[in-house]
Amino acid sequence: MRSIKKYTVKNPSEIKLHLQDWAQQFDEVIWLDSNNYAQKYTNYDAVLAVDAFTSIKTDYYDAFNKLEEYQKQTEDWIFGYLSYDLKNDVENLASENDDHLDFPDLYFFQPKRLFFLKGKTIEMHYLKMIDDEIEDDFITIKKMLSIKKDNTNSCGKVKISLRLTKDTYKEKVNKMLTHIHRGDIYEANFCQEFFAENSCIDPLQTYHHLNNISRPPFATYLKMDHLFLLSASPERYLKKEGIKIITQPIKGTAKRASDAVSDKKLVDELKNDPKERSENIMIVDLVRNDLSKTAVKGSVTVEELCKVYSFDQVHQMISTVISQVDINRSPIDVLKTTFPMGSMTGAPKISAMKIIENLEESKRGLYSGTVGYFTPEGDFDFNVVIRSILYNDKKQYISYTVGGAITAKSDPDKEYEECLLKAKAMREVLEGM
Repeated sequence: MRSIKKYTVKNPSEIKLHLQDWAQQFDEVIWLDSNNYAQKYTNYDAVLAVDAFTSIKTDYYDAFNKLEEYQKQTEDWIFGYLSYDLKNDVENLASENDDHLDFPDLYFFQPKRLFFLKGKTIEMHYLKMIDDEIEDDFITIKKMLSIKKDNTNSCGKVKISLRLTKDTYKEKVNKMLTHIHRGDIYEANFCQEFFAENSCIDPLQTYHHLNNISRPPFATYLKMDHLFLLSASPERYLKKEGIKIITQPIKGTAKRASDAVSDKKLVDELKNDPKERSENIMIVDLVRNDLSKTAVKGSVTVEELCKVYSFDQVHQMISTVISQVDINRSPIDVLKTTFPMGSMTGAPKISAMKIIENLEESKRGLYSGTVGYFTPEGDFDFNVVIRSILYNDKKQYISYTVGGAITAKSDPDKEYEECLLKAKAMREVLEGM
């Protein structure tokens, strides 16, 4: 179905920039970049999918069944996203908060042109109908001139507004704590939105700036006509390799320090923080339960528990849980029975999602959803959409949302400070444009 050609490139970092610039001619673009972050479960350094041959776009109703039908029909690489609000397809839930971004609940496309970068090798996978364009496209990409743009925004300065004041945020966290103390839930992820109206940005340049600040392992640039996601996500949601399933929830955040001694002290403090560890372990229990729904009995295993990984902006506590999927379960079954991811909901999951919906002010949409791809064989890899800027170019609306896990030991003031820490990169990027 696809023609494949491999080329050797001298400067992978330069080719990455050329590919991203070249891709802007298309209405459908997904760029995934590991930023060469050392991790166990990595297939490629970067992937680019552009130019839809077929696609599916739908609201949440029966969305997983529609996706399964589409994935089986194509039997090809498909790229796209699941928004958080597909929770309403999985459970009897609703999304009634304000939505200013207007992203569809689910979108996937079958790209005509695919690029896989690993080391100094680039593989180009083109549908047969355009395979005679591979050589010409590669020559064009190599010759692209990466014109360095300044950081000024032709639309003027972006003014960030808060959907919640600090006092309102603390009031809502205290309401969440009331639910926890009376036993309705024992953890929930509570989020708040930061936004700018009547503002525009250069999406690709904004993505570059955000990525350069953070260098995360699951960076994403998504373009769907006038809708954009610019993500510096450090978190994997779910990966399927044959019969093996891998999930790597993040719970626990600490700031970085400029000197090595202080930075190491912050790592040690995070490792031994009872509140942060309890948050992480609660979610590990939740994802173990989710994976067990499609796993061979006894195959769910915690491979890493509460390991601290360091990124440019923050230290994060990450656990790795694996399972062996039952051969009678489809790839979509694995996604549906674990969605939304536990790190962005809470436990018990359904109760937490109901309380979240009641206390939050904005529809989450693609935030805390996932972007990724399926292979022709039915394997997949998906991130968690956090540390991200969402942009509707038609409405000139810019948004980023941050949140944190609320447990019985949460202090509303400290939770607010953690939100500001997580929002720091996005604010710096937008206010510095």
